[in-house]
Amino acid sequence: MQINGPAHVHGPQAINAPHHATRASQAAAAQPSSFAQADQVDISPEASFVAEARELPDVRQDRVAAIKAQIESGIYETDDKLEAALDSFLDELA
Repeated sequence: MQINGPAHVHGPQAINAPHHATRASQAAAAQPSSFAQADQVDISPEASFVAEARELPDVRQDRVAAIKAQIESGIYETDDKLEAALDSFLDELA
């Protein structure tokens, strides 16, 4: 569009697409289909952990209440249970 002073303005002109958009669409059309990539989904370790946690069985509230009662009364922690817990802990470290 040319402007030659305040009294002389040309009429409307056609609107053309940007040059880079035309070239990009032509370049995309010219690429062979062998370069096409398949869709891919990457799942984070955190998301995998949450998915595994959701598959765990429901909490048995009756069992939890029974163990809490044993702990409060002082009969839950026996030497056998402590030894089994320690063995299990040591096995996990190895």
